[in-house]
Amino acid sequence: MFITAPRAGTGALGLRPVDTFEGRRAVITGGASGIGLATAREFARRGAHVVLGDIAGPALDDAVSALRAEGHVAHGVICDVTRLEDVEQLADETERLIGPADIVFNNAGVALAGPISEMSHADWRWLIDIDLWGPIHGVEVFVPRLQRLGGGHILFTASFAGLVANVGLGPYCVAKYGVVALAEVLSRELKPDGIGVSVLCPMLVGTNLENNSQRSRAGLGADVAADDHTDPPFVGHVTDDVVLDVDEVARLTVDAVASNRLYVVPHSNARGSIRRRFERIDRTFDDQAAEGWAH
Repeated sequence: MFITAPRAGTGALGLRPVDTFEGRRAVITGGASGIGLATAREFARRGAHVVLGDIAGPALDDAVSALRAEGHVAHGVICDVTRLEDVEQLADETERLIGPADIVFNNAGVALAGPISEMSHADWRWLIDIDLWGPIHGVEVFVPRLQRLGGGHILFTASFAGLVANVGLGPYCVAKYGVVALAEVLSRELKPDGIGVSVLCPMLVGTNLENNSQRSRAGLGADVAADDHTDPPFVGHVTDDVVLDVDEVARLTVDAVASNRLYVVPHSNARGSIRRRFERIDRTFDDQAAEGWAH
C-alpha cells in the first residue's frame, strides 16, 4: 500500500510505503553512532524495539540513553563482530531483552585508504575481519533464527565502493564487493522463507567512520595505527562529493525494508558510474567477438 503525501527530500510526490514497525524487533551492529544509530532511531520512531550492538561501551551507553530519553525501547550489548561468539551472544541477549529479532542490520564497519601496494597483512586482516567476516557472522547466527521465526528482514551496510571499484580503497572495495554479493545471493535463497534482504550502498554520509576506524585500528598496535592510510574515502574518484545527512540515509534504508527493496543507493550521482561499469563489461563481448572469439 502506498501514499503520496510529500516528505522533505523525496520530491513532489514523496511516494513511499505505509510502514509501521509496531511490534517489530530490530538488532543493529555498529549501533552506537553513525548510520547504525540513525537507523535504530528511525526503526524505533516507527514503533520497533531495538537492540544496539557495538564494541565501544561508553558510546553504546550514551546511544541507548539518548534513545530511551526520546521514549523508545532500546538496549545495548557489547559486541565485536569479528568474533562469532560475540554475535551469538548478541542474538541471545536480543531474544532475552525484546524477543527474537525479525530485523537484523549488519552495519558495523571501518574504512582504510591508501594504495594496495602499501597495505600490510595486518591491514587486510583488520578490515576484512570487520567489514566482511562481521556480516558473514551475522548471517551464520541470525539467518537460521529468522528461518525458524518464519520471516523477517536482514540488511547490510556495503558502499558505493561495493558496486564500483575505487582507486585508493582496495581492501575496502574487496570487502564491500563481498557484502554486496552476499546480499544478492541471500535475496534469492531466502525469498521462499519470507525473509527480505537489503544492502545499503552510499557514497559519503555525515558519520564518524574515519575517526571510529582510526580508534579501531589503534587497538591492533602501533605497527598498524602508525600507518598513514587516513585519506577520506572516494577522494579523486567522485567529483561531486555530496555528503548526505545520516538521518535521511536512515529513512531511506528503513523505507527499503518496508518496500522489501534489495538495493539502497542514496546518492543519485552514483548512477552514471554504475552504468559505465556495466557498459564496459558489456562491450567486452563485442571486443572479443571482433577478435574472432565465437563461443
